[in-house]
Amino acid sequence: MRSNQAALPRNPGLPRTISLTRARRSLVLGLGALAGAAGGWACAGPGGSLPTASATATPSATEPAPPSGAPAGADPAPPRTAASAGGSAPITRPEAVGSSAPASEADSCGPLDCRLFATPADAFAYVLTQKPLVLALGESHAQKGSEAVASTTKRFTEQLLPLLKGRASDLVVELWVADGKCGKVETQVAGQQKPVTEHQAASNQGEFVTLGTRAKELGILPLPLRPSCEEYERIAKAGPNDVPEMMMMIARHTEADIRRLLAQGPQPSEGRLIVAYGGAMHNDLYPTEERKAWSFGPELSAATGGRYVELDLVVPEFIRDTDGWKSFAWYPAFDKSAHPKQTTLYRPKLGSYVLIFPGSK
Repeated sequence: MRSNQAALPRNPGLPRTISLTRARRSLVLGLGALAGAAGGWACAGPGGSLPTASATATPSATEPAPPSGAPAGADPAPPRTAASAGGSAPITRPEAVGSSAPASEADSCGPLDCRLFATPADAFAYVLTQKPLVLALGESHAQKGSEAVASTTKRFTEQLLPLLKGRASDLVVELWVADGKCGKVETQVAGQQKPVTEHQAASNQGEFVTLGTRAKELGILPLPLRPSCEEYERIAKAGPNDVPEMMMMIARHTEADIRRLLAQGPQPSEGRLIVAYGGAMHNDLYPTEERKAWSFGPELSAATGGRYVELDLVVPEFIRDTDGWKSFAWYPAFDKSAHPKQTTLYRPKLGSYVLIFPGSK
């Protein structure tokens, strides 16, 4: 999540069975302290202005992450529009097809449809061959002490975002608008986020603003999230469940914004792509039962007739030997030392990918 408050770090060290009713202290410790020690999955903290038509936004909080991966798909059935999609329909995926990339550019590297690419851009282009209508990107967020390593946000902005020029129309970013209209409750919620944002790198906030600025330069409209005063009040009064309440709000708003964009057209056949960028849990296409309320993946997959792709982005230096990271399906298969100069792409499940950047020089 991102907001005019601090961010809730996504944490690979956090168990994947967290209950929404668990005490806030346990959740904060899991999201904050463990992330700070291990380099967590997260959205960034507060600060900066996003170049949208009418809003000033600042980064928000985040949560723990899930695995990802999926095959390239072709010409799926026409998606339902956001306006016509109702309830939670079963997830349907397009039939898988082979990549258009030459074999020399996408060498097999093991289970989970592992493929090696010369560059992150090549791997990203391969994912785009699935022709998604909604591409939801999740990042592993930089923590304090990792400033010497280029962050996920920076790498995406510089290496992958340019490939979306002329393809993507909108970029829904996990940033909460900061306009002060809700008064003291905004400050209160900001304070509630601080325990889980103190371990994040100070550069995170500025990098999300840079992402929005660069997107606009490429002709992609960056859109922040706009919580209502009622939602601020709900978070402020949630007591030990304030952090889960923030997560649910982010998922609700992102889904609603994307549904609105889908309903506006143009039609998917015209090649319009909507992109979401934030912490690697809200985008989860296959969330655990405990995390369904925190993810918009299944609902948007249903709303697009299966033309939804989850792509998690991982910086190898951020991976740690913790139970959280080990819970990812791709973890046992990935060897940092095996192909340090190449980009690794996994698809643990249909419609879900994990892109692991080359090691830093």
